[in-house]
Amino acid sequence: MSKTEAPEQRDDLGAAGEQLSTAPQEDAPNLPSLGVIGWLRWFWRQLTSMRVALILLLLLSLGAIPGSLIPQSNVDELKVQDFMDRHTTLGPLYDKLQLFDVYSSVWFSAIYILLFVSLIGCIVPRTWQFVGQLRGRPPGAPRKLTRLPAYTTWRTEAEPEQVHEAALTLLRQRRFRAHTAAGSVAAEKGYLREAGNLIFHIALIVMLIAFAAGQLFKSEGGKLVMEGDGFSNTLSQYDDFKSGSLFDTNDLAPFHFILDDFKGTYEKSGPNRGTPRTYRADVTYSEGADGPEKKKSIEVNEPLEIDGSKVYLIGHGYAPKVTVRDPKGKVIYEAAVPLLPIDQNGTATGAIKVLDGYKNKEGVKEQLGFNAFFVPTFAGEGKGQMFSQFPAPDFPVLALSAYHGSLGVDSGVPQNVYQLDTRKMQKFKDSQGELFKKRLLPGETMKLPNGAGSITFEKDLKEWATFQISQEPGSVWALAGALAAIAGLAGSLFIQRRRVWVRAVRGADGVTVVEMAGLGRSESAKLPEELSDLAAHLYEKAPSAPEKAPSAPDTDPGAHAASASDSEPDVAPAEGAEK
Repeated sequence: MSKTEAPEQRDDLGAAGEQLSTAPQEDAPNLPSLGVIGWLRWFWRQLTSMRVALILLLLLSLGAIPGSLIPQSNVDELKVQDFMDRHTTLGPLYDKLQLFDVYSSVWFSAIYILLFVSLIGCIVPRTWQFVGQLRGRPPGAPRKLTRLPAYTTWRTEAEPEQVHEAALTLLRQRRFRAHTAAGSVAAEKGYLREAGNLIFHIALIVMLIAFAAGQLFKSEGGKLVMEGDGFSNTLSQYDDFKSGSLFDTNDLAPFHFILDDFKGTYEKSGPNRGTPRTYRADVTYSEGADGPEKKKSIEVNEPLEIDGSKVYLIGHGYAPKVTVRDPKGKVIYEAAVPLLPIDQNGTATGAIKVLDGYKNKEGVKEQLGFNAFFVPTFAGEGKGQMFSQFPAPDFPVLALSAYHGSLGVDSGVPQNVYQLDTRKMQKFKDSQGELFKKRLLPGETMKLPNGAGSITFEKDLKEWATFQISQEPGSVWALAGALAAIAGLAGSLFIQRRRVWVRAVRGADGVTVVEMAGLGRSESAKLPEELSDLAAHLYEKAPSAPEKAPSAPDTDPGAHAASASDSEPDVAPAEGAEK
């Protein structure tokens, strides 16, 4: 199409050539004449454009990457502190950039709010435009149908009114919105494309709202529960707990559960040796203060759901039962001590702390501490380091090292229950003056030097499981928004909005000239195919007229089309249209 033809073509198409989209048109700003109001209007148009919305969505995705790669303060403050200790240069820089609190940072919130405003400002006018198009009718046919991308024509002996009536019936049967306008039939189809587009953007807003609600009202806590012990969903019961800024602890769902048994079986051979085959926590739970007790098995990705809360099984370990006696043989401590695993085969470490009840041989009150190292399956004496060979308790061994003195728990400073603070403690020493330590099998006893007492590794080896209790009020809405976004995107990508016109005009020789043309929102090979199919069905109602020898020059605008073959019409790109 030449440059000189473009304005003429736009004038010829008229309303038919209007953009088949609800996207608002952007006017180039007249910079010299813009005032404050003009600049604000221009800025609003830029912010609510689809281009800027996509850029903001990309920035939001990029901004979430540091939140996945860098430790976050609201998830694990210990990891954040460890990162800053190990990276003395990057740590303070990340802290200034708020990379340890990405999702609550100023820059992430700014992107989030701008995206929210952009989507709303984009959707509202598009929605009203779309409603107006649904209430309106397709525009009449352009003056020159030959300029449209898909076009066909033939001559018939049927009356123009008959052709229009047959075309109107055919198009409505094909679910076109069709009507007669200005001596032609105008039809349009594919409104679901714009509906899908709007659904996609509305779904994004729903997802943003759900994400915000989830961050503001969520709660998440962890709890280690021994076999036979229980948990009540109150704040004091949690080992660790974090929540959104608008969460109220009174909103914790009232329930209680007891860990009856943990069942774990593992592959014994092959490349997947040690991989869990069964990993299940059997619990008894009740809802409310006095609800009936129910049984449930909690497995990985199969949580226990109670009144909006989900209880996930996230970990497992062993708790060797030990008995500590003073120099007189009196039992001063008896408990199963949970130890934290450090590898996939169950190797675990921890501390045994005896706070009260111990007096040394001189009758002085002291506290005892033992560093504990446990392996459920020992390789054997002289077979490498003491690391477990298999996660099941096939050959359990407990290694202990002993201290006495003050554990420092009375200072008021919180301590890690799995670590031993030996700054105010003294070592029990062996005959060579080294730290006294020993490996114990179930049922064996380690006697402390100089008759200071003993510690026994009992045969009753217990197991524990860790649970994560979460309340995520926006998760259902986020899932619904994601599904709606996928459905809307599919509709906007695969449904084509198109218009079809049928014009039947009696020629100078008394024979009716039928013209059909189609216009789509974008170039598509399916539009000529669809028009060809429609023309073939309309051709059955209005077949070609017998060819006549011309008696005089034809001055009718459609005369070039009247010389078409008497055979069934073929649709091809119109003159001047892009191929």
